[in-house]
Amino acid sequence: MVYFYAVLWVLVGVILIFRMGGENRVFYPIGGFFLILGAWWAAGAYTGLNLFTGAWGWALRAITAAALCLACVEFAREMKKTREKNKRE
Repeated sequence: MVYFYAVLWVLVGVILIFRMGGENRVFYPIGGFFLILGAWWAAGAYTGLNLFTGAWGWALRAITAAALCLACVEFAREMKKTREKNKRE
């Protein structure tokens, strides 16, 4: 089942980068995050280590927090741009 999650996260990343990236540039780093997450799950399944605890777990949490902050900032910029566009119309 862990290989399923690894493949799932990689597919989500690829879809975000190649299909959704043209709509908004925020999908490139978020898609990259999902590729990293897929590799993380695959590495954990392959090595048999629990990479979600200890120092590795904290590293993943830091990467996740950075991706979430980036997504929030880009979302706020997009909302501001959309509001300004709607005011002009």
